[in-house]
Amino acid sequence: MKTEISKFTSSKGVITTYKLTNNIGASVTLSSVGAGIVSVIVPDSQGNMTDVVLGYADVCDYLYDGPCAGKIAGRFANRIAKGELTIDGTKYALSVNCGPNHLHGGPEGFQNQIWESQEIHNGVKFTRMSRDGEENYPGNLYVEVEYTWNDDCELAIKMTAETDKKTVVNLTNHAYFNLDGENCGSILDDELWLNCSKYLPTDESLVPDGTFASVDGTPMDFRCPMIIGTPINSDFLPIVYGKGYDNCWAIDNWEKGKLQHVARLVSHKSGRVLDVSSTQPAVQVYTGNWLSDSPTNKQGNKYSDYDGIAIECQAMPDAPNKPTFPSTFLAPGEKYEEIITYKFSNNNTLH
Repeated sequence: MKTEISKFTSSKGVITTYKLTNNIGASVTLSSVGAGIVSVIVPDSQGNMTDVVLGYADVCDYLYDGPCAGKIAGRFANRIAKGELTIDGTKYALSVNCGPNHLHGGPEGFQNQIWESQEIHNGVKFTRMSRDGEENYPGNLYVEVEYTWNDDCELAIKMTAETDKKTVVNLTNHAYFNLDGENCGSILDDELWLNCSKYLPTDESLVPDGTFASVDGTPMDFRCPMIIGTPINSDFLPIVYGKGYDNCWAIDNWEKGKLQHVARLVSHKSGRVLDVSSTQPAVQVYTGNWLSDSPTNKQGNKYSDYDGIAIECQAMPDAPNKPTFPSTFLAPGEKYEEIITYKFSNNNTLH
């Protein structure tokens, strides 16, 4: 594995990037901004190498970007209703930064911090200490995110955390994928499969109501692969609320700590395939419904809505306020540990 390290100056300090290149010339570039993915360059069915992760021309634009492109969202990814959090009877008022709700840990969430970083075998380890009171969350939370890249074009992410005071934790990676290439237009012709027979109904602000609904007979049913754009303009309210898919599904047969296949994304144009696996209980699929407000892309152009898809393996939104959902509380002496893997292949290598 070849590793190339670069450094850039920003308003928040020095940003470090790591480019990892495997033995077939496929590469991943990672950044200390939000412990994020900057690029993934992999072959299509004809052997052509293309970057399939959305991102920006200027590495500094990853700080405080609206789409949270490629980064680790936290301390609590996704939404907490009204920014209201109660732990053992103590109420915490979190910032409200997405309509009436708290999103992705707030404006100063993990995605907008420069993490400490170091090279490890076939990868990079990012670390940070989220201090007690940061974005008004309780507890000093020490977080590690390890990425590894191998010759089979599999990118593995291991996320761990420990606290000195009871708190909540929900981490995910927020990369946007376009298997035709990051400057190649819409993902609506791609095919998606999900290992999910239930989704989480929400209100208009995309906060779950605490129930689970069957995908049977709805546009939420991806148990048989379906072209993403086929139902996206339907009048089905869970899709209307987000101007496209911005929904959470419960992963079938989830067991804590068990790594299982969650999703498959296929481009019939390029022949590229992305398989997503995780130990997490849920997956939020976001079809880039508001990407037109993004910073300038890597080619110097503007993205359009639906130019990328995020497949965010995570805990369930607003879980601290929903006792029917798997717990996201973390106490001293406990260890948060979750894994996400992205396996890239194509029609010639798939087996």
